[in-house]
Amino acid sequence: MLEKTLQLSLNGLMAGAVLAVPAIGLTMIYAVLRFVNFSVAAHMAVGAYAGYMLNAWLKFSAWLAVVGAFVAAGAAGIASDHVALRPLRGYSALTIAIASIALNLMIESTIRFFFGGSPRDYAIPLRRDWTFGFLHVGPQQVENAAIALIAMALLFVFMMLTITGKAMRAVADNPMLADSKGIDPDRMARLAVGIGMGLAGIGGMLVGLDTSIDPLVGFRAILSVFAAAVVGGLGSVPGAVIGGLAIGLSEELSLLALPATYKSAIGFLAILVVLTFRPRGLLGAKTA
Repeated sequence: MLEKTLQLSLNGLMAGAVLAVPAIGLTMIYAVLRFVNFSVAAHMAVGAYAGYMLNAWLKFSAWLAVVGAFVAAGAAGIASDHVALRPLRGYSALTIAIASIALNLMIESTIRFFFGGSPRDYAIPLRRDWTFGFLHVGPQQVENAAIALIAMALLFVFMMLTITGKAMRAVADNPMLADSKGIDPDRMARLAVGIGMGLAGIGGMLVGLDTSIDPLVGFRAILSVFAAAVVGGLGSVPGAVIGGLAIGLSEELSLLALPATYKSAIGFLAILVVLTFRPRGLLGAKTA
């Protein structure tokens, strides 16, 4: 039992690192625009397919294809937000969130129209698992976790050390005060959407590298992504990292007692528990 627990914990940490990337994207958009953009799921698919085209068709390495996934999903996010969601900014957060679900369906249907619904695999070599005593870990798992950690590190450097990152944080804290100081909230909103959806695209490709991709690759992960953001505290980037690791660990450790088909229920349970005992999440800020 101890060996299985340690193996599942290792798997959970690897999965949680990947899960944290799109969760950060979701929570960044919420921090600036104050609504949950569920089209993150479709933009995970956009990034996954952009990376697939670069890797399988143009023979780019997976590491370079990840950059393409970020750029493609970020650009698609800015464009889709401008066309479909920005005109609704005067409405309630619930209205815009529902509109984002409709947008999500439209993007997924567009991907299915061009690529079909069959699973597709990246052009990466098959490699044996590495063995450390009784622990087994796949090389691709390690690479995915490394890419996720690098993406998160670059984001934290951007947010904490650059003028633009500090301006984005100011808009997230108080958009009216930031506007009075000469910071353009609309520009920061576009940037938050671009970076957030770009991170979702990276997350989608990382999920696909470990398995395969189809138009619903993001839809299947969105509950875990949302649960990670809620557990960490919507609007908190560090919270999304903690939430991603917590959900990843919880989903894997649940296999000690539950069949694999019930893993998705862990997200529902995590959301229920957190909203009951700590509605703001682990690192969520108080709201007036």
